[in-house]
Amino acid sequence: MLKFIIRRLGAAIGILFGASLLLYVLVINSGDPLEDLRESNAENREYLMQQRIEFMNLDVPWYQRYWDWLVGVGKCFALQCDLGTNRSGVSVDSLLALAASSTLRLVLLATILALIVGIAIGILTAIRQYSGLDYGVTFATFLFFSLPVFWAAVLLKEYMAIGYNDWLRDPDFTLQQILVIAALAGFLMQVFLAGSLRRRIITFAATAVFIGAALPTLLALGYFREPRLGFIGVAVLTFAVALSATAMSVGLKTKKVLYPALITAALVSVLQIVLVNVFVYYMNWWIMAAGLVLAFVIPWFIGRSMGGRYKDLAAGVSMITGVVGAGLTVLDHFFRSWPGFLDLKPRPISTIGSQTPNFAGGFWETALDYGTQLVLPTILLTVISLASYSRYTRASMLEVSRQDYIRTARSKGLPERTVIFRHAFRNALIPIATIAAFDFAALIGGAVITETVFGWKGMGELFITGLNQVDPAPVMAFFLVTGTAAILFNLLADIFYAILDPRIRV
Repeated sequence: MLKFIIRRLGAAIGILFGASLLLYVLVINSGDPLEDLRESNAENREYLMQQRIEFMNLDVPWYQRYWDWLVGVGKCFALQCDLGTNRSGVSVDSLLALAASSTLRLVLLATILALIVGIAIGILTAIRQYSGLDYGVTFATFLFFSLPVFWAAVLLKEYMAIGYNDWLRDPDFTLQQILVIAALAGFLMQVFLAGSLRRRIITFAATAVFIGAALPTLLALGYFREPRLGFIGVAVLTFAVALSATAMSVGLKTKKVLYPALITAALVSVLQIVLVNVFVYYMNWWIMAAGLVLAFVIPWFIGRSMGGRYKDLAAGVSMITGVVGAGLTVLDHFFRSWPGFLDLKPRPISTIGSQTPNFAGGFWETALDYGTQLVLPTILLTVISLASYSRYTRASMLEVSRQDYIRTARSKGLPERTVIFRHAFRNALIPIATIAAFDFAALIGGAVITETVFGWKGMGELFITGLNQVDPAPVMAFFLVTGTAAILFNLLADIFYAILDPRIRV
């Protein structure tokens, strides 16, 4: 494996070198970086031209400028990158740090959501092949995939930002709206749960009645402006996750998996009360990151210690319970901070920018501001990526389900959930690893249009500005991040293959 990684990294360096040289030559020959100053009537035109020449090193041959850029990139290995300056004399290192932070938090979240939702949809449609759900989901995912990004972005701005902000000032539903929403929810639920006609009718009726009663109740409680889960709500949902994850993996009768999951849920329920003052008064990003790590480590230790021969499954189910429980705890505190956030920002969903300028709020309000700015572009990038993940998962699950070992597992009398999640799903993930690796790198480059429409100062804006100004330094910084991401994630996908399937050796 080590020789394979070294060989792949060596090839990657060669590819990056060739691609960077080609891109640099194309950019510097795409126009005249002094064109706007040549046509200027300013009295200090000559001074401005000389200043730009010095900033961009236009008085030296192109190959020397390219060599200087390579030397600056080489310093990155010593954590002292020097990517030069743009045509205004601003350090590209600082511009890249700001742009990369904005783009990566957008792309990372969109990729994770697309993976989770896309894989879940793919598994469900594979199980229900050629059903109404299969055809409906296939139509919807390809519809989203084929939508023009700029047009979909405008629709999101109009209905999920402007329309929602107007509605949130005085939340209300008419009787007709409640009936339509309840009927739609009932229809979708019976499609997903399927079953006999009698079961579908009961599912539709129960869901419609529940939604029809819940919406007026939530309005009466002022839930849309003052949402809350509460300690009891977090505890109940965490225990529900523990039971659901255990049931889907090995069944509730397997105590070696069930008990660690329940202990993890109980631990989350207690800690959310014990640490409430830390969440309210002392919370910061470092504490949240440490909490996320502990949400993995502690449940893993509990599962491995109590799982016996099921220790791997017990650790996995416990970690799912711990992470979801921690997420619910954080969500509850976001809910608690929502009214204060609305006082600072009455129209919460913004249509432009990655953060609100001069926003004066505490940790939770600032985090909510970052989150609400992420909503629209994240939804857009997620729905565009859903089609590929769901279809590849569906095709891979159908192919795996026809294998002999799946038929053997069913013939042994194993529960269907065990056959799907323990035998079929793991092998079906192998092609998904390739898609996810390339999609993450592609989204960084493909987010150019999305960032332009939503006014994000990210990698896309850095690239477009450099290209329009015939300034190679920002363009090469964009290439350095996206190209390196593509190479590294492709390498990680190959390594992930061997983890998923021990038969694969490199």
